[in-house]
Amino acid sequence: MCENLVARTGRQLQRYDSGFRLVAGCIPYRYRDLENSTCENSNKVVEVLMINSPSGSGLLFPKGGWENDETVQEAALREAVEEAGVRGKIVKFLGFYEFKSKTHQDECNPDGCCRAAMFAMAVEEELESWPEQSTRSRKWLSVTEAADSCRYPWMREALIEGFSMWHHESTDTDTSVVPGICISAVSIIY
Repeated sequence: MCENLVARTGRQLQRYDSGFRLVAGCIPYRYRDLENSTCENSNKVVEVLMINSPSGSGLLFPKGGWENDETVQEAALREAVEEAGVRGKIVKFLGFYEFKSKTHQDECNPDGCCRAAMFAMAVEEELESWPEQSTRSRKWLSVTEAADSCRYPWMREALIEGFSMWHHESTDTDTSVVPGICISAVSIIY
């Protein structure tokens, strides 16, 4: 299955805007049944998927360069496959987050300034093999565990102020977010 999946490399197609390298990423999520559920359809808890960084401690969400031949949503989905080995559906744009990269400074971006478009992605498939599996492992965490494990403050902000707020608002009002389950029982464990 992995023979057709290859991680993109290089900067030939990289997008820049006003001195920022444009990045796309996502917070992959799923629902897991809680034990001892009391709702007839079962209680669910949301979990998010994080990956390790090959260059240091702490965990990350999949993200990478947004290239000229793809939409920002396509870039986020591609990064999820390449780095975390998951496929899914973009559900919500969470916002733009700015940060400085020490490893992605180049002639187009000497200061390493990046602007990341982050999305919530409902995971539909976990791949057994993926392009970066030799350098990355993946881990499902509660939102609290993920917030505590985030390597970068901007990713923690995307998780708490973007994903968690959206998830709370959508599960309170939108039964299509989690079809077929007791919406009042969907929770984020803090």
